[in-house]
Amino acid sequence: QIEVVESGGGLVQPGGSLRLSCAASGNFYRLGTMGWYRQAPGNQRETVAEISRFNEASYQYFVKGRFTISRDDDKFMVYLQMNNLRPEDTAVYYCKVTRWESGQDYWGQGTQVTVSS
Repeated sequence: QIEVVESGGGLVQPGGSLRLSCAASGNFYRLGTMGWYRQAPGNQRETVAEISRFNEASYQYFVKGRFTISRDDDKFMVYLQMNNLRPEDTAVYYCKVTRWESGQDYWGQGTQVTVSS
């Protein structure tokens, strides 16, 4: 079992920045792909950014150039630096990690990000 806990959400004005953190803990040897996803009210959950075990990052078009994903495999953490936030970025942001050995995914409970003046 892997526990996944997100932090760093909050209320920010348009144009502002937030840094989300995600910590994984539990019974595993190493992690595979880690990623951030979001779900706004009335919408389906969507991918924001993912980063592979080999530090290959991918972004959805709507965050490219504004968000940066990174990982620290020594601490089993993944981060999402969000700059130039827009009201349409308002959502619950979820972290997902994949156990390298089995390919099984584990989700966190989510952290609320609200962009509003």
